[in-house]
Amino acid sequence: MKMDLKEFFKQPLEVKEAHAQLPGDVEGYGQAFVVSDEQKLDWADMIFLKTRPIELRNFRFWPSQPPSFRETLDRYTLEIQKVADKLIGAMAINLDVDVETLNEKLVTQQVRMNYYPTCPQSDKVLGLSPHSDNDTLTILLPVNEVQGLQIKKDGNWVPVAPLPDSFIINIGDVMEILSNGKYKSINHRSMVDPHKERLSIATFQSPNYDAYIGPLKEITRDGEEHYKTMEFKEMLKMYLSSKLDGKNYMETMKLK
Repeated sequence: MKMDLKEFFKQPLEVKEAHAQLPGDVEGYGQAFVVSDEQKLDWADMIFLKTRPIELRNFRFWPSQPPSFRETLDRYTLEIQKVADKLIGAMAINLDVDVETLNEKLVTQQVRMNYYPTCPQSDKVLGLSPHSDNDTLTILLPVNEVQGLQIKKDGNWVPVAPLPDSFIINIGDVMEILSNGKYKSINHRSMVDPHKERLSIATFQSPNYDAYIGPLKEITRDGEEHYKTMEFKEMLKMYLSSKLDGKNYMETMKLK
């Protein structure tokens, strides 16, 4: 997967734009969270694809070059799904809820593949603006082990050093809501290196678009709910229609 991704981003722009996003959609090659002509764009290339279940796939957006890309991505996402299932099983035990209850909120999968070019003035740009992921769980694979990911902790930005042959796991907004705040989604951003390009693959495990997301009854049975309950596709619409801005979106999901 790493080699195929590197080959894809090396291709001429016109080849990559054959898989460009359509107006009003985020799937395909292009930019996300663009809400005005005046905003400053992130210093990054990306391609976003719906991968599982397979009936959600639209191969108009799936690169055909390199020739092995589609088959490799299919195998990769199948293995990532197995990793996600194990993680959700452990989290269910920790929350003292039935694993099937959480698995029902983990039925779709999307992949965002990122390329962050070098920038001589890297201190003046961001590869990806601060945000939390609007999903249940994110499994991030650093492709070339160049440091760039940072998380917000105690008001400070802390670099996350990639380890060889390892994943970085992010808790998403959906998990924060389902757990009624016992798990917190991670405010994070991506920085750009002045000398080395950086690549990564983020796999998002998400609910069905028609699912209603709110604090699990097994968790709130003896206490109050701290978050609204809302259809996931409406949550997603709100999330994608605004510029990335830390965890401000999650503030709108809290019950005051």
